[in-house]
Amino acid sequence: MAEPIDRRTALAGLMGGGMLLAGCDRIASTSAFDHAVGGARALTFHSQRALIADGRLAREFTPADISTRFHANGSTDPDDAIYRAHVDSGFRHWQLVVDGLVHRPLRLSLAQLARLPQRTQITRHDCVEGWSAIAQWQGVPLGLVLAHAGLMPDARYIVFHCADRLGGDVYYESIDLVDGFHPQTILAHRMNGQPLAVAHGAPLRLRVERQLGYKHAKYVMRIELVAGLDRIGGGRGGYWEDRRNYDWYAGI
Repeated sequence: MAEPIDRRTALAGLMGGGMLLAGCDRIASTSAFDHAVGGARALTFHSQRALIADGRLAREFTPADISTRFHANGSTDPDDAIYRAHVDSGFRHWQLVVDGLVHRPLRLSLAQLARLPQRTQITRHDCVEGWSAIAQWQGVPLGLVLAHAGLMPDARYIVFHCADRLGGDVYYESIDLVDGFHPQTILAHRMNGQPLAVAHGAPLRLRVERQLGYKHAKYVMRIELVAGLDRIGGGRGGYWEDRRNYDWYAGI
């Protein structure tokens, strides 16, 4: 059974984390093209990081702004056998695994996550396909969980392994520690005052509010802390990054 996460440990970890973070097809396949695109993306990433260095928040809205319809995109009903068994049992035996480069690997039930300090926020979800919707999300700040797990010095990225498959491959996403410890980055288990529905990622999904929707991984089963992304999936840091060359950093 996982140890409880107390507020003092969480605060200390967050402070430590903050200090750490301060301290045409043929053409497209050429190495020169890849290098140019990579350089442009790096410039965009560092420019956006400079703009948000003060930890500014994504805009939050009022209950009156909540959309009447929130499109369920991508996977909406994973057919993975283990996941289906969790759905049938109401996620009674489901546990979130936190491992990798951490001092204290965790296994947290949905009930344990719900008893931790919570954050509720009403934010806009911006999809790369061009649509947006506003919803209220409630969940545990990811930084609290990371703080209790205790990051090893080499930990640089947070990888989210999910239960859904697209095209036969398991979905995954990743973010860095800057976004991992941002106060609006939460592991959401409730949407618009109700437990998260299967179509929207039950029982747990990532909300990383300063990035586009494909970064908000649904059906999160495991969180792995790693030093690099080159050996995860196709090495680009996410399912769509590997397959469609989406930007790893999808800042908005």
